[in-house]
Amino acid sequence: MARSPVAIIAPRWPGGASAALVLLLTFGTLAAVAWQAEWVGGLSTGDWAAVRFTLVQAFVSAAVSVVLAVPVARALARRQFRGRGILITLLGAPFILPVIVAVIALLAVFGRNGVLNDVMVWIGLPRVTIYGFHGVVLAHVFLNLPLATRLLLQGWLSIPAERFRLAATLNADVRRLLEWPMLRATAPNAFLVIFVICLTSFATALILGGGPRATTVELAIYQALRFDFDLGRAALLACVQFGLCAAATVLVWRIAARAEMGAGLDRVVQRWDRAPLALDAIAIALCAGFLIVPLGMIVLRGAPHVADLTAPVWWAAGRSLLVASASACLCVCMALSLALWGGRVAAFVGVLPLAASSLVVGTGLFLIVYPFVRPAEVALPVTALTNATLALPFALHSIAPSVAAIQDDFGRLAMSLNMRRWTWVRLVVLPRMRRPLGFAAGLAAALSMGDLGVITLFAGNAQETLPLAMYRLMGAYQMDQAAAAALLLLALSLLLFWICDRGGRVGAEM
Repeated sequence: MARSPVAIIAPRWPGGASAALVLLLTFGTLAAVAWQAEWVGGLSTGDWAAVRFTLVQAFVSAAVSVVLAVPVARALARRQFRGRGILITLLGAPFILPVIVAVIALLAVFGRNGVLNDVMVWIGLPRVTIYGFHGVVLAHVFLNLPLATRLLLQGWLSIPAERFRLAATLNADVRRLLEWPMLRATAPNAFLVIFVICLTSFATALILGGGPRATTVELAIYQALRFDFDLGRAALLACVQFGLCAAATVLVWRIAARAEMGAGLDRVVQRWDRAPLALDAIAIALCAGFLIVPLGMIVLRGAPHVADLTAPVWWAAGRSLLVASASACLCVCMALSLALWGGRVAAFVGVLPLAASSLVVGTGLFLIVYPFVRPAEVALPVTALTNATLALPFALHSIAPSVAAIQDDFGRLAMSLNMRRWTWVRLVVLPRMRRPLGFAAGLAAALSMGDLGVITLFAGNAQETLPLAMYRLMGAYQMDQAAAAALLLLALSLLLFWICDRGGRVGAEM
């Protein structure tokens, strides 16, 4: 029996090809690393330390992000003020913010020569260091606090206005009867999502971690390949990392729940249980300052030195633009073909990359291509392919609902007209998909622009992208030039996202 009108009308082979590519880049690379893994020796003491550090930093980062997000989300949910919409929109920006830019922004404030240490020296106190466990957690909180706030805010906004009106009429405890049940449903989901993100955060540990006590599994994979060239140990660690990510992804899928608050009449929420305005204002101000001040420091520190950037950095920026553009195009094509294909297989393939990480996929591809070509020769194509695959779940999440809506509205009519498959896609699907396609392309391009994963395994000096050039500038202690490169990377990432998203909205039919 046919699954849906779209499943009959839409071309089938692009979805099958996309699914095969995703399976190759996930299970195929996993098989490659499993084949090369040194199972006899097992994990060393240092490897087990890396596993423990990975789990502990991810747990602490996710817990701190969610705990700090609760008062911020609650304040935003029950207060109306000028600029509230802009602030909520800005809370979504760190998701497309390149991780290495966030790290440099934090170094500008908390680093050895940052603003905080300047103040500490001025008042006669010793300097503080950002490197190590607490630095990794700080960076993860900076990146994921906005995401946790947005997820919890959606939970608060899902509570119907009638529930607050009834609670006020009965003089009931809103926190116990309404807010706490909502948090029990949404907070674990937010925690697990951020936990998965922190498990695969390579750039943060690369710059702020290091050393035996602050090494993640992905950083250990990088060190085994780039410094020791121990393929067996790198493959074994890649298998461990895949297992950690897969287990965390299954937990997200199994525990995902929603608060059953019932339906409402879409009235504007009125709150009679408001705490003193000062508490909410402090929570919002601290959160906004924590996010804005480091990025402001990047602008202040990097803007005067943009003109001083050397030619290799500009060439690296050009390579990043090419890789991001190719990655976005491939990701959107894969997501659209899977959405048109439909069914449980497409849904499974669409979320499968969440269980992988760039270093695991990169390690597998490195082992596959190494016997045949120099890894540096395929650095850019491999990076674009991997970035497209890892961004697929987010692109599919944006595209699939629109495809389902088109299926419900026009599928049977197209079947009755005996419309050809490619005609259906060209005349019916694509004109109505411009908005989600543009957003998905912008998201994939921005995520690819800031990636510092696979490229570190493959690239030499002639293949470096802008994030890798920034990392090397930091390693050479050229912090002003690194800040300028960070500002350039941030501007290019936001520009690519804006161009794609805006291009999808101009002249869109839906």
